[in-house]
Amino acid sequence: MKRTLMSLSLFALAAQASAVTTINYWDLLGGGDGARMQQLVDGFNKSQPDYQIKRTTLAWGIPYYTKVRTSSAVGQGPDLAILHLSRLSGWAEAKILRPIAPAELAGAGLKGTQFFPKLWQASGYSGQNYAVPLDTHPMVLYYNKDILKKAGLLGADGNFKPITSMADFNTALAAIKKTGAQGISFENGPTSYMPWRIWLALIAQQGGSIEQNNKLTYGALGTSTLNTITDWVKNGYAGKNVDYPTSVAQFVNGKAGFMINGVWEVPTLVDGAKTGKIKFDYGVMPFPKLYANQSTWADSHAFVLPNNQGKPADAAKIKGALLFVAYAEKNALVWAGGGHVPANLNVANATAFKAMKPNVDFAATAAQNVTYDPQGWYSGAAGPLEAASAKYFPAAINGQLPVDRAISLFETDAKKLISSKPKP
Repeated sequence: MKRTLMSLSLFALAAQASAVTTINYWDLLGGGDGARMQQLVDGFNKSQPDYQIKRTTLAWGIPYYTKVRTSSAVGQGPDLAILHLSRLSGWAEAKILRPIAPAELAGAGLKGTQFFPKLWQASGYSGQNYAVPLDTHPMVLYYNKDILKKAGLLGADGNFKPITSMADFNTALAAIKKTGAQGISFENGPTSYMPWRIWLALIAQQGGSIEQNNKLTYGALGTSTLNTITDWVKNGYAGKNVDYPTSVAQFVNGKAGFMINGVWEVPTLVDGAKTGKIKFDYGVMPFPKLYANQSTWADSHAFVLPNNQGKPADAAKIKGALLFVAYAEKNALVWAGGGHVPANLNVANATAFKAMKPNVDFAATAAQNVTYDPQGWYSGAAGPLEAASAKYFPAAINGQLPVDRAISLFETDAKKLISSKPKP
């Protein structure tokens, strides 16, 4: 009798264990972002007994996207994945992603009105929703208040005087240079992506665009805008051939008045101030309005459901995946610790986030003015179009290639990409 009861108990435990639905989730998040995502995964797994997220992290960029794409094509992809929204149009068109039905979103308590409008708009393609945005990580302007004070750029209240034009910005750079400091630090060495991001933002601020309907549309703004960026180096406001670590070090070590970079460096500043490594007063503001509007380059991490070929979607896995997404959205304050702006308005407007410095100083304005890379299979984070710009724009900025020649070479590559079909 005892043996029978024991057998029944073991059977019950086995049945209970088999009832748990495992969600295979892939991302490309390392470092601090990886730790914060693991915190969300662990929190969800402990919060309920029905679903368990099994997380796999792959190398950032091309290795990750290649793996997700090829695995999904043979029905071996994950149930849930992270995607940069800048890549969504190409992936949706190629049917690498599965649309997420309104009823499926509603079942997890998710709806579009919960998110910043531009982010939710970027999560759709051809009238269908394909993603749930977790954040936006825009390009912003970091500034050293101590250097700006020496340069006469702080008001009587100790705050940075508003910059509302490119002329104002260049005047500020010249004033900083007179103090003996570097005017601005930004990555511009070979294969750098930051020149592309600045170029895209400044063209958008002038009412232009990069591409529409498979045609390059920036016109003369392409050359004039790259000339503007190049002049920062020509005039001695910025250093030549600055790689990414050096661009950050110049600012963190108090050698530059400004730094153009993404919000992902906010933890560097926050942690540096706490440990005493950063010995100056700093601020972070949205990328300034230098022309007609305040557009800024940005990207977003978003959750997507890969369309695993030949493998019908499992309703239980979809439900569990979206419940985890809802949990991550609700607890996105954890994610905001990486400098990211929460995509979810409930979190972005919460008292706890508004107390988070310096995030709150740039969050709302930046999120309302995000400008993503052009749509297309060739575009987006670590995509071929960005790579084409990185071949030529840094060379022009550093005086190794005439600006008009750099634009011409970029256009040749870009037109080939636009007219070609996506690689499998």
